[in-house]
Amino acid sequence: MNGPFAFNDNVGAPTTRRQFLQTLALGVGASSLLSQPASALLVSQPRLGPARRPTALIYDEISKFHVPSLRKVECPQRYEAVRTAIAKSSYFSALKPYQSRPASDDEILACHTRPYLLRARREIESGAVRLSTGDTYICRKSLKAAYYASGAACVAVEAVLSGQAKNAFCLTRPPGHHATADRGMGFCVFNNAAIAARHAQHKYQLGKVLILDWDVHHGNGTQNIFYEDGSVFYFSTHQSPWYPWTGKVTETGQGKGVGTTLNCPMSRGAGRKEFMAALHHQLAPAVQRFKPDLFIISAGFDARHGDPLGRLELTDDDYRDFTAFVLELAHQHSEGRVVSILEGGYNLTGLASAAAVHCGRLQQG
Repeated sequence: MNGPFAFNDNVGAPTTRRQFLQTLALGVGASSLLSQPASALLVSQPRLGPARRPTALIYDEISKFHVPSLRKVECPQRYEAVRTAIAKSSYFSALKPYQSRPASDDEILACHTRPYLLRARREIESGAVRLSTGDTYICRKSLKAAYYASGAACVAVEAVLSGQAKNAFCLTRPPGHHATADRGMGFCVFNNAAIAARHAQHKYQLGKVLILDWDVHHGNGTQNIFYEDGSVFYFSTHQSPWYPWTGKVTETGQGKGVGTTLNCPMSRGAGRKEFMAALHHQLAPAVQRFKPDLFIISAGFDARHGDPLGRLELTDDDYRDFTAFVLELAHQHSEGRVVSILEGGYNLTGLASAAAVHCGRLQQG
């Protein structure tokens, strides 16, 4: 590994799946999951038939140590809220936990420029409170958390494409979809979904990846990275006009990427009706034409009603149904392969509830 972190450098995080499960007070039925370290799971187990494959849960408690120096809504309590909600769910014992790892520099550089990587590393290690490239607030441990968040996305891809999991959910922070190739912004350091897409293409030679972004904010960073790349389709539903003031319907890609960006901006107050129309009438036909080998969800939950950074009106039931819709598309076009990565969501109660429903629907398959 050529990143700056060793695998056992954990700043208080549990280092084994046993420790993680114990911290969640997992009950009867989990003992069969405790016999091997997470690092062995992808190589030691046989490829499972589709009906037997679990949903992978990728995590690392380093997420809690990313504590922005200025008090912001993108806080460590987000990780704890989602983790607790999933741990208390009826389906938790059916999940397959994987511990994250730090992404390598090569994995990050597949989406980000070297000057930006060096700048982010230098500024975070210097004790800066904010990246100079944008509104991403940081502390000295933010770099490690960002490497592990991107690494979690890579582990999720490996779990799904190796056949060990039918799909995966990454419980990580900081989020990533605002990070462009050369700029961190919007609470994001590295673009986790984009790194996952490139990892799937480079390690598994996948031809086409579709990224579906249902965060309340447009994923300008993901769009930027793949805007001229016809091998990654970017689809976004988002409030507009709203931060980061991008994501117009006229933004459809350039060069080889013409036609592989599809934005569905939503007006303030939009909810299920508008989102379902976008999924049925925009996403589904695009998937039919593009025929992706893998679906990646930038799973923000700040379009849920009551979120302090959004003005849309989705509910937990809506997220359950959106997840089911994407799973059906994935079964039709990509052997059911879906990787979901946490993005936004800042009402802790709403975030926890919606994310747990989403993960539960993934587990149902």
